[in-house]
Amino acid sequence: MLRRLGAVVLGLAMLVAGLGLAWAEELKPIHTQKTKDVVVKVLNESGQWKQGTNAFVLEFVSAKDNTPVDAGKVTLNTAMPMPGMAPMIAGAKITPDQVRGRYVGAIEFPDRGTRQVTVSWYGPAGRGSAKFSVPVR
Repeated sequence: MLRRLGAVVLGLAMLVAGLGLAWAEELKPIHTQKTKDVVVKVLNESGQWKQGTNAFVLEFVSAKDNTPVDAGKVTLNTAMPMPGMAPMIAGAKITPDQVRGRYVGAIEFPDRGTRQVTVSWYGPAGRGSAKFSVPVR
């Protein structure tokens, strides 16, 4: 079990590390959420999350002038409510990109369905969070 978990973590780390080189500028929005001072964008090549492993980019920009914002420490977690059961929870591996305000992530979804997403940050841009729903197709 630990060996399989280690292989999954290593695979996700390698995927996340290679994303900056693999993606050009053709990212499509999965979801955009405006908070008080910050706009959070979830992007990837297809514009949607799918069952299985998903690579994506989080972008943080100022709500006032659309300039990149250094969000500092960033987390993304998802939950899928299940009637009569505990919700299915998944967390993403997030690393800062070389571009200011951009963070590269990877997350795995075992099945399809709508996920409740929470993005949280704490850093030079202050502390904040955004909550929204995203379908996994």
